[in-house]
Amino acid sequence: MAGTWVFVEQRDGNIRKVTFEMLSQAKKYGDEVCAVVFGKSVKGMAPEFAKYGADKVIVAEADVFADYNTGAYVAQMVAMINEMKPNAVLFAHSFNGRDFASRLAQKLEAGLATDAIGAEISAGKGVFTRAIYAGKALAKVEITTSPVLATIRPGVFEVAEGAAAGAVVDAAVAATAADVYQTVKEFKATVSARPELTEAAVVVSGGRGCKGPDGIKIVEQLADMLGAGVGGSRAAIDSGWLGHELQVGQTGKVVNPNLYVACGISGAIQHLAGMSSSKFIAAVNTDTEAPIFNVSDFGVVGDLFKVLPILMTELKK
Repeated sequence: MAGTWVFVEQRDGNIRKVTFEMLSQAKKYGDEVCAVVFGKSVKGMAPEFAKYGADKVIVAEADVFADYNTGAYVAQMVAMINEMKPNAVLFAHSFNGRDFASRLAQKLEAGLATDAIGAEISAGKGVFTRAIYAGKALAKVEITTSPVLATIRPGVFEVAEGAAAGAVVDAAVAATAADVYQTVKEFKATVSARPELTEAAVVVSGGRGCKGPDGIKIVEQLADMLGAGVGGSRAAIDSGWLGHELQVGQTGKVVNPNLYVACGISGAIQHLAGMSSSKFIAAVNTDTEAPIFNVSDFGVVGDLFKVLPILMTELKK
């Protein structure tokens, strides 16, 4: 069994949109497309993957896969790859995806392209486009080892439905309790009515210019009016104004929304690395020389405490 594999990013049966983006893209390569899902009682998800082009759904079900675990997941994937020999395996560029793909590449002694925003796979090799220097340049990375491994940035590929067979293949469980070298004692989900940051079509972020929780509240009010996700710069996160899960940037999350609104964010290169590929960027800042204006499509030089209330008043009309 060759083909292109897409590892399913899911938790408790909730499938992340990036999975469908990768499946839709993989169909363009003219190869057999397989969705690969690990978990406990996950076989029922198969019809969802078939809707987006999965010719086969490879399922590994066991208690050891109930929660993401690096050791068990890598052991299982190595065994499956050695047996079925796919041409390529794609992962989401998420916290788990980055961890999984890098450990897998080390075990297989294979090349890995990370945070790809473009991908072409054919004839046993892959050519991936990556943003470098905080999005100021693009690099082409060629992977020639087998299988081709890559992590894909969420939001860069369009989702397209294309019915396929979605035949379920039960994989032999190779991972054992001995492969588990870390245990999740408790998982506390962050409950929010707002869209998940990396999947939001619109993101509104606040930075040092918010000056405190009151400024962040204004950012959140604008985000709620736009149905947007809320993010923050490292300065806002380190100050305790927002949770660490909302940090946008090199050491946080990479977002790629249709609209990114930067409020009181100067635009340090570390922050730009996490949002510069957004399709449209608007910025509000008091500093005319702020680097954020160099990547913005639309900018307002002004105090966010004055600009955002005016904007929200106009949006209500």
